[in-house]
Amino acid sequence: MTIQAGARLLEGAPIADEIRAGVARDVAAFTAENGHAPALAVVVCGRSAPSMVYLERILKACAGVGIDGRLVDVAGDDGAAQAAGLASALRTLSADDTVAGIIVQMPLPKGIGIRTVIDAIDPAKDIDGIHPLNAGLLRLGFEGFVPATAHAALEMLQRSGAPSEGAEAVVVGRSPVVGMPVAFLLAKSGATTTVCHSKTRDLAAHTRRADIVVVAAGQPGLVTGAMLKPGAVVIDVGINVVDGQIVGDVDLASAREVAGAITPVPGGVGPLTNALLLAHLVRAAQRQAAERSASAVLGDA
Repeated sequence: MTIQAGARLLEGAPIADEIRAGVARDVAAFTAENGHAPALAVVVCGRSAPSMVYLERILKACAGVGIDGRLVDVAGDDGAAQAAGLASALRTLSADDTVAGIIVQMPLPKGIGIRTVIDAIDPAKDIDGIHPLNAGLLRLGFEGFVPATAHAALEMLQRSGAPSEGAEAVVVGRSPVVGMPVAFLLAKSGATTTVCHSKTRDLAAHTRRADIVVVAAGQPGLVTGAMLKPGAVVIDVGINVVDGQIVGDVDLASAREVAGAITPVPGGVGPLTNALLLAHLVRAAQRQAAERSASAVLGDA
């Protein structure tokens, strides 16, 4: 894809390659020290085609860096049976010391609420940051697990070289897995942050004054070049299918004429998300191993 008028293309693949290389080294060291590879459990509750493609990519990425990727398929003839099976599987995995991280296929099947997941998953293994404990740690400015897509958006911004401290930032979208975590991370980094959404009046008035615009609304072409401040850094998190093509929430054709730097879709935030999920898994494995070691020492004392 050719980018014109000076807008710098922020590609995720080179950064993802760098992160995966570091993960592979950390996994090798962990395996040598603990006698087994860290395991990531990918829990599937109903096999929808789009989500299975995503999960299969995660499992393939696990194999590429030495992580023990496990697909856990939850059966059930109806919503109640599936919900019970999902809760049981999550409790079993949470109690398994060889499993360092757990992710659950989203969206959940109809009739199964997110409460089923958060009531059963160990927050120490919740590497995609959906548990209220991790969400609360993020909101309070402490270290926890952040949703990988939100982390990828901030990582892309940091790698762009654009300063966030003192910058005006606008996040378009307020979902609990992308928009709000991104907003909290931006505020923590020192940006003056505004969250816009479907009820915002005159969206363009907000985005035109922003040095940083992160768009995660799930609406193709929502933000155009006419809505941007010249030189703004634009992080497009949207993934939409239009006429058989994957496009973002930003109209790249017009935005690239105004922005200083912009992520493409596909090829921007997406590749980085999976790599950071693997990095989260390694961090969880290292932390859990250290806690087990400390407990063993106290037990021997």
